[in-house]
Amino acid sequence: MTTDVSKDINKNVNGSLITGVLLSILGLIAIAAPNFTTLFTETWIAAILIFAGFTKLVYATQTRHQGGFIWKLLLSGLYIATGIMLFVYPYTGVLTLTLLLGTFLLTEGTFELILAFQLRPQANWTWILGDGIITLVLGAMIWFQWPFNAPWLLGTLLGVSIIFTGVSRVMLSLNARSILNPADQTAKAN
Repeated sequence: MTTDVSKDINKNVNGSLITGVLLSILGLIAIAAPNFTTLFTETWIAAILIFAGFTKLVYATQTRHQGGFIWKLLLSGLYIATGIMLFVYPYTGVLTLTLLLGTFLLTEGTFELILAFQLRPQANWTWILGDGIITLVLGAMIWFQWPFNAPWLLGTLLGVSIIFTGVSRVMLSLNARSILNPADQTAKAN
């Protein structure tokens, strides 16, 4: 029974390891072709908005007698219209998404700085301060280099995120393997 369970666990660990390697490769490809990745990301967001808009439209029609039908209808229209505009004007969508990301990071960085100073009496409050400063600087870099950074920024950031996800998955899988291997050796000896 123990060997069957360990075989299943080893399959999961191997699958996780392969997934991590594939994600790392995809992240490298995304960084190597940032303009394509940025356009792909923008188009994906457009598709999600359109799908969400139609989902909201269906919900609005199903609940039209429960109140707020006009607002639900307007909200679904906003989602659909925004998604269609991102499809029709992809470069404008990339510019807008990049500017929104910069604004988000500036706002997040400001809030983290405020939080850091509120937590100042506590130990390790400087980690939050450092995070706030870095986030604020990243947001400022996006804002001050906009619109010149828009074609490559989203694709590059997405690629970096995918690489880190892949590497962390690989490292966790290797760690799980090293923990399982002594258990396998013990099970085989018995």
